[in-house]
Amino acid sequence: MEDFEKRYSPRSMKFELDSSGRKYHKIWHEGSCHAFIDKKTGEVYKPASYKAPAKIVRYRLLEIASREECFNRADWAGSYLYVR
Repeated sequence: MEDFEKRYSPRSMKFELDSSGRKYHKIWHEGSCHAFIDKKTGEVYKPASYKAPAKIVRYRLLEIASREECFNRADWAGSYLYVR
C-alpha cells in the first residue's frame, strides 16, 4: 500500500502567472504554457504555442456565467480549453 501511495499520490499543482506581455497574462504549469488571459477583457485562450494564443475565445472571466463554467470545468491538463 505504501508503494502505491508513494507512486500515485496527488501531486501539488503549481501554476505561475507571467504578466510581462503587452496584451496577455500567461499561465504556466510545470514549464509549459497552460493558458492566456487578455489583460483588458478577461478572455481566456488556449495556447497555440508558448508565444501566442489560439484565435477562439474559450471563456470570458468578466461574465459571471462564463467564469463559473470555467472554474467548474478547469483541470490541470487544460482539457477544458478545447472547443467542444
